Amino acid sequence: MRILIASDKFKGSATGPAVAAALAEGISQAAPGTVIDAVPVADGGEGTVDAALAAGFEAVTATATGPTGLAVEARFGVRDGQAIIEMAAASGLDLLPGGVKDALGATSRGTGELILAALDRGATGIVLGIGGSANTDGGAGMLQALGVSLRDAEGRELPGGGGALARIATVDVSALDPRLAAAEIVLASDVDNPLLGERGAPAVFGPQKGASPEDVALLDAALARYAGLLEQQPGIRAATDLPGAGGAGGVGYAALAALGARREPGVEVVQRLTGLAEALGSGDAKADLVITGEGSLDNQSLGGKTPLGVAAAARAAGIPVIAVCGRSTLSPETAQAAGFARVYALSELEPDPARSMAEAVSLLTEVGRRIGAEVGELARQG
Repeated sequence: MRILIASDKFKGSATGPAVAAALAEGISQAAPGTVIDAVPVADGGEGTVDAALAAGFEAVTATATGPTGLAVEARFGVRDGQAIIEMAAASGLDLLPGGVKDALGATSRGTGELILAALDRGATGIVLGIGGSANTDGGAGMLQALGVSLRDAEGRELPGGGGALARIATVDVSALDPRLAAAEIVLASDVDNPLLGERGAPAVFGPQKGASPEDVALLDAALARYAGLLEQQPGIRAATDLPGAGGAGGVGYAALAALGARREPGVEVVQRLTGLAEALGSGDAKADLVITGEGSLDNQSLGGKTPLGVAAAARAAGIPVIAVCGRSTLSPETAQAAGFARVYALSELEPDPARSMAEAVSLLTEVGRRIGAEVGELARQG
């Protein structure tokens, strides 16, 4: 019996590798002799760098500008000329001092500084995973870090934040880092929103970052002004309406318009980097059962999150899949339709959410024991 574990993080509780280790321990206790392999996975957002490091990438730490201008230490992964960057590591909501949101002032500058650090390490391929961002600045801060000048009518360089873009008067891309022209940049994102309008970054994601209705209107107008000026520059493509432009407060827009990025589903990017298809195996070496999961299995998971991506890959290989999660809001019928033969939720063992999160590792080990005890039946399902 060979089991492959391919789980995302349980946010706030355990990294993907920690989830796999806990499940493997429990399975081994209940079913000695079971061959257990693990492959790190993520959806392109938070946890992507952890997955890359578990797959053999080297960790690099750089000092970057956080979303409010305070310095932060951020990690990214490098291997064979490729860099994996998680923008939440430098520009994320979790980095806001005291958790105080700043929809108008938060900047993506630190993300640009991580790209510079990757280029300094010799990277010619960059995967930029977006998600969990604090900013709604259209990627302006990122571009400023990379050499773009954004000035007001008095010729002063604009400070960080989407609110300041309401005063933008001139854009100059002539000093954009020339190494970017030779770099292949992949925008790892499942978000398909445009930059502006009813489905744009300010309207859809701004409120999550503390934007009032008035702030949303101001940001939408400011981003439209910024994009109009940026797209007049040589080498910049029109991108406000491209799918994904609204991702990460408009960082997707800046990457698509100015960095020549191409957008790919985050789950597929990470699966390719970490070798999920190879790990699934084939013929006599094919896995008998795949375990995937994430902290919350819900309707949002059905929109392209890690478990669905793993389930699709396993299903294509003819391997049954089960999901492990902190909690699930999916009905048994919905879970089965999504490809899961069974769902194990930590909430079934510990209904108190705070305790479930605090004790996730030990609960995962217990779930692993339950899976080990039922492994034969599970492998026959699907």
